[in-house]
Amino acid sequence: MNIDLREVTQIAAVEQMRRLDMYSGIHKALRALMADTLLAVGRMDPDDALEVAQVSQRVHELLDGCLSHLHHENTFVHAAIEARAPGASEQIGHQHGDHEQGIGKLRTQVSALLSASAARRAGEALELYRALALFIAENFQHMHTEETAHNAVLWSRYTDAELADIHGALVASIPPAEMMSTLRWLVPFMNPAERSALLADMQAHAPAPAFAAAMEVVRPHLSDAEWGKLTRSLGLVAVPGLARA
Repeated sequence: MNIDLREVTQIAAVEQMRRLDMYSGIHKALRALMADTLLAVGRMDPDDALEVAQVSQRVHELLDGCLSHLHHENTFVHAAIEARAPGASEQIGHQHGDHEQGIGKLRTQVSALLSASAARRAGEALELYRALALFIAENFQHMHTEETAHNAVLWSRYTDAELADIHGALVASIPPAEMMSTLRWLVPFMNPAERSALLADMQAHAPAPAFAAAMEVVRPHLSDAEWGKLTRSLGLVAVPGLARA
């Protein structure tokens, strides 16, 4: 099934203001994590072995997150698209395969950097930086297509209640440790209304310790003004011990 990107972009621009969007929040998180990791690689001191090891670990964590995200989308979102619009996820599905290969190549480059001699480390770091930048550029374009073309398909074939069920099943499949890692990048890079809606839902439905842990995770990454807006929207008073780092 071919997708007319110009047409679906116009549809998505109108619909996104009033429909449930499964892509928006997690893609903001991924864009933030990708950009932050790329900047870390770019400013890394290749003569500092400890810093190289630490930044390399951050790259691996990004790649782990990207791979997990691909699997979540394949299992839940693409399955939903194919159930009612056979072939509509084929193009993006192929890109997912390409991204998995790209993740493997980046892991190989990280290993090469870690094992490089001191004389070769700067060159390996630059090669990793450039390769990671291209991988991120491809992912930015890829996410835009999902947010427009895939949302147009989903919105034309599913109600918001059905989409909420699909999204709920996806979220329920994420292990707690991965969820906390995701929240660290998800919540701080949402706008205030999105941030409040997500955490209000968590406040209403998650166990109190899980909600408290989520607030602990995001607090260091919000400004005082952002934290104030969030706690007021959730009906909370200032929580002792959650000072911003």
